[in-house]
Amino acid sequence: MYFVTIEKSKMGIEIERKFLVNHAQWDQLERPLGEFYRQGYLLTDPQKTIRVRQTADKGFLTIKGISVGATRAEYEYEIPFEEAKELLDQFAVAELSKVRYKISLGNHIWEVDVFSSKNQGLIVAEIELKSEDETFDIPDWIDREVTGEERYYNSNLVTEPFEDWI
Repeated sequence: MYFVTIEKSKMGIEIERKFLVNHAQWDQLERPLGEFYRQGYLLTDPQKTIRVRQTADKGFLTIKGISVGATRAEYEYEIPFEEAKELLDQFAVAELSKVRYKISLGNHIWEVDVFSSKNQGLIVAEIELKSEDETFDIPDWIDREVTGEERYYNSNLVTEPFEDWI
């Protein structure tokens, strides 16, 4: 038996707003290289989710609470890459994949997710804030806000994918 020390990378409260991206403007945008994410859910419940994410070289375990407005409890821990793969392969009840782009604008980082597979065609931008009333610049390539629209939650996209809505 062995024990793994899990480094706490982020905890507490997440304040995040979500937006749909205008495809035509996004396609014309000069943007940085994206990073492929594979993520699966060990638990998808309206009150809480437990997610495992794997990037090119890291793994993460994330626990999120229910959203109230743009705010919810979030605890995220970096875990060994191989353990993330094992958890995804052996325990995930559902998973999705996407490429994430990080774009700086003003004092914020916009995280833009371009989904694949059953969520192909969906592009969602997120911005994390320090408070719900914090002001921020909205890029030209944003279409409309979808904060609080549950069908855009990643945990719901694994069970009710975008291809089923269109």
